[in-house]
Amino acid sequence: MDAEGFSAEQIDTSRPHPARMYDYYLGGQDNYEVDRTAAERVIELLPDIKLAARENRSFMHRATQVVVGRGVRQIIDVGTGIPTSPNTHEVARALAPDVRIAYVDNDPIVSAYAGAKLTNEGNAGFVLADLRDPEALLRHPAVADLIDFDQPVALLLVAILHFIEDGEDPAGIVKTLTEALPRGSYLVLSHATHDFHDARQLAAVRDVYKNATATLTLRPRDQVAAYFDGFELLEPGLVQPPFWAPEAPVPNDPVLRGLGFYCGVGVKS
Repeated sequence: MDAEGFSAEQIDTSRPHPARMYDYYLGGQDNYEVDRTAAERVIELLPDIKLAARENRSFMHRATQVVVGRGVRQIIDVGTGIPTSPNTHEVARALAPDVRIAYVDNDPIVSAYAGAKLTNEGNAGFVLADLRDPEALLRHPAVADLIDFDQPVALLLVAILHFIEDGEDPAGIVKTLTEALPRGSYLVLSHATHDFHDARQLAAVRDVYKNATATLTLRPRDQVAAYFDGFELLEPGLVQPPFWAPEAPVPNDPVLRGLGFYCGVGVKS
């Protein structure tokens, strides 16, 4: 399936975009000067943000391996971001070549890369859509063509919900998406938190994102845990990314213990 078309006017390079800033944190090249300037300000305020981004992506890779290992053969990856190999389909298909994947993002730049890097191997599609309209996301033809909602699905909401403001009802968005999933489906989720950093630093970080195309809303552990209502968390539960099913012992490093993310994987009961 091909990525959706878009006009050049849809690409806003006058304001930072969180997906392109995240690409910069990961060491990518698919970003603009406005994104790099904003990202460097965040790095100045939170020097561990680059490590947090890498650990968050590593969590996504391990979680994908786990759900595919448990038999899931279809994935909806919302908030795909700028493609950075290995992408979700590459991780999944290393275990099961028949996995079908629907990628979703609201950035036309991601759409531009989708055809070349995400959907060129078949059994994958890209949806240019906004998480704030979950009903439209679920009804999209690319989702309908790829995803059989009578069979287990893995829904990936990795580092995306903190760009949804409280007034936009993030819990309701998650509920709408997860209610469409059958029993035996999985929710893979990570979320930025204010639990581990100085409040003044974080206020300054939020100010940076106020000038971006999406604001940043940090949430405490109990609010993140609530997104898993109706799901049974897999071990080790809701933890920071380095500590979720690590492939090797995690060093006793205070920086790793202070990363401002929670993550978890739940199975729908």
